[in-house]
Amino acid sequence: MEIEKEVKKMTLGHEFGAGAACLKCKDKCEGFELHFWRKICRNCKCGLAEHNVQMNSEENKKVGKLFEDTKYTGLIAKLKTDGVPTYRGNAVTITLGGPATAHTVLPGTAHTVFPASANASVPHTTTAAAGSVPPVAASGGTASSGVQATSGSTAPGAVQARPAGVTPVKANAASVSVGSTTANVVPVTKGTPLKSVTYEWAPPVANKYVAVRYIELLPPEKRPVAGTEGAAYRRQQMARQLPEHDQDPDKCHELSPAEVKKMQQFVRKYKDEALGVGDVRLPEEMALVQAAAAAAAGEGGPGAAGGAKTAGPGAVGPKGTAGAGGAGSMSAGGAVGTTATAGAMAAPGALLQNFSCRHCNQPMRVGDPAVYAERAGYDKLWHPACFVCCTCDELLVDMIYFWKRGKLYCGRHYGDSEKPRCGGCDELIFSNEYTQAEGQNWHLKHFCCFDCDLVLAGETYVMEQDKPVCTPCYMKNYAVKCSGCGEAVDPEAQRVSYGEHHWHAAPQCFKCSGCAKVLMGQRFMAAQGRLFCSVECKKNAPA
Repeated sequence: MEIEKEVKKMTLGHEFGAGAACLKCKDKCEGFELHFWRKICRNCKCGLAEHNVQMNSEENKKVGKLFEDTKYTGLIAKLKTDGVPTYRGNAVTITLGGPATAHTVLPGTAHTVFPASANASVPHTTTAAAGSVPPVAASGGTASSGVQATSGSTAPGAVQARPAGVTPVKANAASVSVGSTTANVVPVTKGTPLKSVTYEWAPPVANKYVAVRYIELLPPEKRPVAGTEGAAYRRQQMARQLPEHDQDPDKCHELSPAEVKKMQQFVRKYKDEALGVGDVRLPEEMALVQAAAAAAAGEGGPGAAGGAKTAGPGAVGPKGTAGAGGAGSMSAGGAVGTTATAGAMAAPGALLQNFSCRHCNQPMRVGDPAVYAERAGYDKLWHPACFVCCTCDELLVDMIYFWKRGKLYCGRHYGDSEKPRCGGCDELIFSNEYTQAEGQNWHLKHFCCFDCDLVLAGETYVMEQDKPVCTPCYMKNYAVKCSGCGEAVDPEAQRVSYGEHHWHAAPQCFKCSGCAKVLMGQRFMAAQGRLFCSVECKKNAPA
């Protein structure tokens, strides 16, 4: 009975997604049927990610296992039923501009978001459209409609002045949006429609405006808005960048005990030395945190922090407000005047010359969030759209990265940089012996025909779309047909090709359709797949 239960369990696991339509091949695929070790569909040769399979629960379990026994266990939870770690994913619905908000700004204007804390000295900036930052009034000047612009010379410890006409907000109220280039601030009535957007993933920050601005800075086709191509892109990259068979021996095909041990050691090593999750912060706030930490450690010097007592990221300031790792705003008691933070109080949208992206070397803008990687050090930062794998140049899905020798990798290409990957099963190779052929690496048992799985050691084969195919399968499924005799052309046989038509290079096939003259080495003309030696033969040939 126990054996029957185990067999049933294995069968159900193998048939996950069975029959799902292929999004790439459409009607050409009869439905997903998993190959037992290639991890592709038997019918169309596409992967599971290319099929219409809802993978949320499976993907969350995979990433949960990746974060298990790491410092990122806060991102996972244990399922009550079987104790399997599962990734939280941080799918959220964010609502902006509702009755809880004191004021709103007319569309099309850049605006500063004052955090809920009345003590916050660094404003958050967001714009109506990603990448479009309208010019703002110069520091120390006056805005167009009588709004006083923020001065860049705020005295240490002083609370930043609030623009004219802005109603103070209680500490537990929602953030307030105020135009930095216009004073068209109007009250929000109860009838004002709410704008709710559901994201399949958003950065786990307390300030929702920072999260929304982060997503706005991504390419439109890669924003993980539910039901869009950006959400589909995220799901595909989750499967591509974080293969479950790179971390779980149980997902691999017939590993020996020695290979299992090597793989476990490999996984433990990259969890300890390379794996990380990006941290979204405002550069100007990070500068304040770092300066305050340096001052607290006695390393700030005369111009560091004005008596600030705050520690590193996520610490609690002297006024009780959270640091950058907490609520996303800084305490006013830690205002600084160092060179590193001189641009932190600049007008929203202005360039922060002291903060440049490590990927593109372009400066950040005031109010725009950046991505930090702890393993790289908090002196390095990236634009949200620049936090990509150094090999495939794709966005690092959910900001999950692997740091190696000064470079960011996705999980797949980090694995490729450490171990050879089998071209047959897509698994990393942990055995001492393997085959190298056609510019790829292969497990000895996996250098097989892509169609029938015949082991090709000592056999002739043909490479078809970078996959080895035995001669019988090639003749049956891929060989071109001779326009003369109608038979398949052997891959090793000589042939003549003209446009989309092919002939055996033999007298019985490559001849005039009119007079049967052999055309090998002769001038000829072709029409509708037929050969002629002259215009006369073509005219006299039956239709």
